[in-house]
Amino acid sequence: MNSIRTLCFVIAALSSYAALVYRLCQVRRSWRENAYRTLVITLLLQCLTFTMGAVAMGSGSFLGVGNLAILLMHLSAVAFCVSAQIILLRWAAAEEEAARKSRYWLVTGIVLDALLTALFFVADGPGRPASDFDTGSGQPLVLTYLLLFIVSQAVPCVTIFRQCGPYARMTDKASLRQALRLLSVAAVILFLYCVARTVNILTAASGIDIGLWKLASNVFSAVGIVTLSLSLTMSSWSTRAAKLLGWARSYRSYRALYPLWRDLYESSPDIVLEPPGASVSDLDYRLHRRVVEIRDGWRDLRPYIDRTANGAGAVGPSMSGESLQAYTEAAQIRQALRAKRAGTIPDDNKDAGDFDDRDTDNFTAEVAWLTKVASAYRKLGRAG
Repeated sequence: MNSIRTLCFVIAALSSYAALVYRLCQVRRSWRENAYRTLVITLLLQCLTFTMGAVAMGSGSFLGVGNLAILLMHLSAVAFCVSAQIILLRWAAAEEEAARKSRYWLVTGIVLDALLTALFFVADGPGRPASDFDTGSGQPLVLTYLLLFIVSQAVPCVTIFRQCGPYARMTDKASLRQALRLLSVAAVILFLYCVARTVNILTAASGIDIGLWKLASNVFSAVGIVTLSLSLTMSSWSTRAAKLLGWARSYRSYRALYPLWRDLYESSPDIVLEPPGASVSDLDYRLHRRVVEIRDGWRDLRPYIDRTANGAGAVGPSMSGESLQAYTEAAQIRQALRAKRAGTIPDDNKDAGDFDDRDTDNFTAEVAWLTKVASAYRKLGRAG
């Protein structure tokens, strides 16, 4: 059980350090911004919290003082929650309101940390077993210390969750809106940590053993911190991530269209304005060219496409809608390519008309449609 708890602390710490390093890479252009400095401080406190948690799991004392790592973990966790609340205010509230409420949270955090420190030493924290600060062991002062700590974590979770929705609706920045929504998810998960931690303490105080369910608090904590780390950095990487995902989708489409494009190119080499190449350095341009070339090759085949042939023999009985149409057109292309090679022009061909009245002005929809046709064409090729 201790190994799983330690692993959860390590995961939370690593996600915190990753977020901190990522943000520090932007220090030159962002250091003058108050929100950025507050964010870096928050991530430092987050790193300290879970580093001390991992230290506490591995040793009963820190710097020669018993349970000092536990105290530092709790104090930095309080400061971290306060700092996260201040970040939210600086992100979304007006400057004057953010400054006023930030002072309130700072004073609250200082008072809470002072109370926790006093309770820790009054309860003889350095002389107690570390397990006392996990369950409370029925000691009134330790129980008070732990419950005060949990309240200090739960209240910011509730306030952050309540504020994220309205703030997300207020902002015009899509990346910030997404970050606020993810932050609200993190607040919910961390609130569940507080609930699970309270259950652990109260069941232990009542003499009830809940077994492996004790680990729920550690799991909620690790998952919540990973989610929080993502939310605190999302506003700077979400645009890049969206571009990367868009590039990946375009590349998959580019590759998926190749079998259809290749056979059309072999049938009508004039559709290619530039020599074919394997480079994808300018993927958007190449994907546009591939779509245009497929359409030009398809148009060259119109005289060889038999209107009376619908390719029904190659279509599965359960196929309908666009899938059916894609298979039908792929079968017609396959048959037309054979007819062109043989020099046979059907009596009832598709020499007149366009592409079955499809909207070719919407490029995204066009790529999606041609990808379906290309996929059907590839399967027909394997079958025949």
